[in-house]
Amino acid sequence: MKRSIVRTLAAVTAAIAPFATVSAVAPAAQAASVSAAQKADGIAPAKISLNTETQGLSEDTTTWRSIIKSWNDKGFDNIQEVSAYSPSMKRHIPLVVIQPKDKEKRDNAPTLYMLNGADGGQGIANWIRQTDIVTYYGGNSDPSKGTVSPGIGANIVIPMTGAYSYYTDWVTEPNTSEIKGPQKWETFLTRELPQAIEPALKANDKRAIAGMSMTGTTSLLYAQHHPGFYDSVGSFSGCAATTTGLTPKFIDLVLNRGGTDFTKMWGPVNGEVARNNDALINAEKLRGQKNIYVSTSSGFPGEHDMPWSERVNGQLSSAAPVIFEGAVIEGATNACTRDLARKTNALGIPVKYNFRPAGTHQWGYWQDDLRGYWNDLVNGLGTGAERPKLQPTKPISPEDYWAGSTSGS
Repeated sequence: MKRSIVRTLAAVTAAIAPFATVSAVAPAAQAASVSAAQKADGIAPAKISLNTETQGLSEDTTTWRSIIKSWNDKGFDNIQEVSAYSPSMKRHIPLVVIQPKDKEKRDNAPTLYMLNGADGGQGIANWIRQTDIVTYYGGNSDPSKGTVSPGIGANIVIPMTGAYSYYTDWVTEPNTSEIKGPQKWETFLTRELPQAIEPALKANDKRAIAGMSMTGTTSLLYAQHHPGFYDSVGSFSGCAATTTGLTPKFIDLVLNRGGTDFTKMWGPVNGEVARNNDALINAEKLRGQKNIYVSTSSGFPGEHDMPWSERVNGQLSSAAPVIFEGAVIEGATNACTRDLARKTNALGIPVKYNFRPAGTHQWGYWQDDLRGYWNDLVNGLGTGAERPKLQPTKPISPEDYWAGSTSGS
């Protein structure tokens, strides 16, 4: 019981804290436009190797590679692993890149950066394992292979490492069994990577950022820290506040799993760095950001939590943590999101809020968010892709990878 409570609190923290093997260098004519502000600080671009397995990763943190292979074997040549070397972190970062299934839509496509939760996608909690993002956002015309959809017409870039990092720039350099070396994730994802991956994919200058659970906070912070850089922002089951009340203690529960703590990440709770990473305090900085979508459920069990649902599929041992832990976590994110809504409404900042009357903190609802976010996303990216009519959703194709995961950790 004690272990379950600790796991629940840690998960709450994650929610409320926030194809050639060569380096690809695109010709100048193909390079995406990155804002002057992103280049002016002299940050060097990442080095990109398309269709390349990132070296030095343990097998238990790369089970997602089998999913890429499964899709490739099904004829989906639009999903690949990309290795990106980060100058600031001095290591190679694995990415999953999903391009439009329709080859005619690939050149000059916009880019969606999609963030996993607290485990960085290294376990079973990631977008390609838990949702139909490959077919629904990438596109698919064959109902036998998954959700039928025209796709959003964008390149989707998903980092597949970064457990317990909060995808932020740390004030110290941790050296634990779980987290080692410089943690400069915001520098990498907003400075180094866009300068490299967008030209390599022949992308245009439109981009969006979205995340769930822990990274539902991160996506809001990136939009605040880099005004004008994103054309759309998605935050699913996250929490804007990170420094008030007991939140720093909850954050420590997650960071302790990586052998570190809040002060090593952001310094003193009331310090400048920490407060700069509180999206509720800095809600005013969302002014001018277009196409913001923020979602949360109530915490009451919903359609994806029932034992007979396709997600649970009669696995009662899986249904219990989904309903208990997921309810507690989502109840917390619901309160956080209502705080943000009150503040943005008072400030006159337009945000599309999706308050679901039922649902817990689990992937069935984040798959629903792929649908709920569609219009705000494609409006920002300018693709004009029409959202397909509502279809019954299945766990995943080509296999069921769910395995009972509830939170983003």
